[in-house]
Amino acid sequence: MVVLCGGCGTLAESSARATGSSAGSPPTTSARPDPTIATVGPLFRSGPTGNHSCTASVLDSPAGNLILTAAHCVTGTGSGLLFAPGYHDGVAPYGFWTVEQAYADPDWLATEDIDHDYAILQVADRPTVGGAVRAVNLEATTGGNRLGTVPDAGQAITVVAYDAGVNDKPVRCDTVVRDEGAHPAFECPGFSAGTSGGPWLAVAPNAGGLLVRALIGGPNYGGCVDTTSYSPAFGQPIFDLLAYASSGNPPSTLPAPTGDGC
Repeated sequence: MVVLCGGCGTLAESSARATGSSAGSPPTTSARPDPTIATVGPLFRSGPTGNHSCTASVLDSPAGNLILTAAHCVTGTGSGLLFAPGYHDGVAPYGFWTVEQAYADPDWLATEDIDHDYAILQVADRPTVGGAVRAVNLEATTGGNRLGTVPDAGQAITVVAYDAGVNDKPVRCDTVVRDEGAHPAFECPGFSAGTSGGPWLAVAPNAGGLLVRALIGGPNYGGCVDTTSYSPAFGQPIFDLLAYASSGNPPSTLPAPTGDGC
């Protein structure tokens, strides 16, 4: 399904960190507030009035109930996390969706392999919004981003994520991917703790909506400073994980992260 952007600006077309500096190309731009991307939202651990940490995004999937985040954002089954797509200024316009179970790559489960720092979470079929129950699933409510492969160096992307906090807006950066070893990276100040899991989005070549081609995660859980962000390289394993999660297979129990090494 196509993402519902409301009044969002044009996305870049296809063709836990501290403030500081990092080696590499200078930032293309700085992150700026953007409250209008319906498929992206924060994850709340302690209820809707508490602080949120980490970011997730809605995936296009057969059942319309899957979201994508970084694996280091989840411990155990993920059950009870709350996802608030389109959240801004303390408002959850599409409701809070309760995570029921999680799926992670076997290499993350075994060794916390940073090349597989991604997790797919299944949410409940319905949210409760102001006492009313919506009659549609998550993807039917917000749209969903199609899963794509790792972007090449020079690829234009739009990254949307939430700095940890409360009653805030997401931040957005339109920038260009570079390679750092085996991992894609981008330069843009303003992506600090809480932005892990934030999707790297690009317009699909066939104009069929948006692709999520990476997420903030991987090396140092996404990076040690707020100017440089990383991702695991999306390839066949993440497509296999999506197929596994979509087929009703037994969920995963994720290990507690051992630390970002910063």
